Amino acid sequence: MHRLLAATAAIVIASALPAQPAGPVVQQTQAAIERIRRIDPALGSVIAVDPTALDQARRVEGGGPRGPLSGLPILLKDNIEAAGPLPTTAGSLALANNVTNRDAPLVARLRAAGVIILGKTNLSEWANIRSNHSISGWSAVGGQTRNPYALDRNTCGSSSGSGAAVAAGLVRMAIGTETDGSITCPAAINGIVGLKPTVGLVSRTHIVPISESQDTAGPMTASVREAAMLLSVIAGSDPADKATAEADRHRRDYAAGLSPTALRGKRIGVMRFASGFGTDEVFERALGVLKAQGATLVEIGKFDDSQIGRNEGLVLNTELKAGLNAYLKGSPANIPVRTLADTIAFNKANAATELALFGQETFEQAEKTKGLSDPAYRKARQLSFQAAGPNGIDRLLKQYNVSALVGPTMPPSWKIDVVNGDQISGGGAGSLAAVAGYPHLTVPMGQVRGLPVGLSFMGPKWSEAMLLNYGFAFEQARGPLPGPLFFRSIEESPAIAPHLKR
Repeated sequence: MHRLLAATAAIVIASALPAQPAGPVVQQTQAAIERIRRIDPALGSVIAVDPTALDQARRVEGGGPRGPLSGLPILLKDNIEAAGPLPTTAGSLALANNVTNRDAPLVARLRAAGVIILGKTNLSEWANIRSNHSISGWSAVGGQTRNPYALDRNTCGSSSGSGAAVAAGLVRMAIGTETDGSITCPAAINGIVGLKPTVGLVSRTHIVPISESQDTAGPMTASVREAAMLLSVIAGSDPADKATAEADRHRRDYAAGLSPTALRGKRIGVMRFASGFGTDEVFERALGVLKAQGATLVEIGKFDDSQIGRNEGLVLNTELKAGLNAYLKGSPANIPVRTLADTIAFNKANAATELALFGQETFEQAEKTKGLSDPAYRKARQLSFQAAGPNGIDRLLKQYNVSALVGPTMPPSWKIDVVNGDQISGGGAGSLAAVAGYPHLTVPMGQVRGLPVGLSFMGPKWSEAMLLNYGFAFEQARGPLPGPLFFRSIEESPAIAPHLKR
């Protein structure tokens, strides 16, 4: 269902019910639906509103679960299954009928906490794994997601709609997923908080997969505290996901220990090797905030990440074929594809819609891989993990005697370019945490010409509580930042427009 039709359907359902006073949960759910109806047509961030959202709200008001997040509306990236009438499409028309009537375990945890599942967000189709020449934020189901700071700018991806929806104030919390940068990049360039947890802290069951070694879901929120609260709900072990075996032992109330003085006396490594790309001035100001809060900053000038770049592609392609084949085969829905090969054929048969803007060469490369027992794959995974984890983040932390690493997350947003695809002018060190499976938090640190940029905090495995604490202390000391004004182009802004005239 088109996102606007879905939103309208939800409102019609509400109006058809007998008139009765609406409680606060119903009211805020109705308000969120109205914001989507009014604001989202300019953004394309929401694929569909869940027609059961108001019923969920009434159940919470009628004695449903109570807790810190009870009654709050949340949006899910549309590669995450939720029971109800909405399909889980991953942005592809091949999954337009993928109504599975099952909750992903993380969604079940949200419902048990009284959270309202408001709907599904747009994403880079197939979580941006179909082509190396894609346009982030575009899917055949949802069209192009746009950045609320400048509508001709990209949202990054693949959790594009989740980032834009929170930035635009449609909701304060959303769930994204990441394989490499898909939470942290859209969070950073849409000016919100994003946390990629340790792989294995949050279940991946009933989420359309890419990589068993790198995939994870995580919070995308308006503040660090909300990210901590949301992580506290969705973290936990799942018997169906063997990677989460240790999650219950490590999960905690992440919001309980947040302190504005958390940086005092801490040694923080500054990743100069992952800096630049137009963020230097804002980054220096952010470092000044860290120092003013009592942190000792340790410069890290060089790091060789070549082993990651040489090996990650084979790992992702091999795991994509294995994981997607298993997911498609196991879907209870009536879908026309049951393998990656079927999906490639579907895209060719529907090229006018699916392949109109870019191809599927990454899918085709993945189809040629030889399986999880392939020695070349196993060697590539071992080399890339060692380079990113034990010889990467772990070694840097030990060598420089620091508890965490910081750097700019990504450059400011680039223009949407259907001719050349994504034109990204650089990037931080997020691949280190992604390939290692370690946590990565990004917090808004400022703006470049009116476009948001983020500050990354990275640490060892299971260090979410520490990173959230550091990010919270930084956020509190940094103070408020300007929100989006929905310029058609950033060149329209009052700070720039007069200088473009003769």
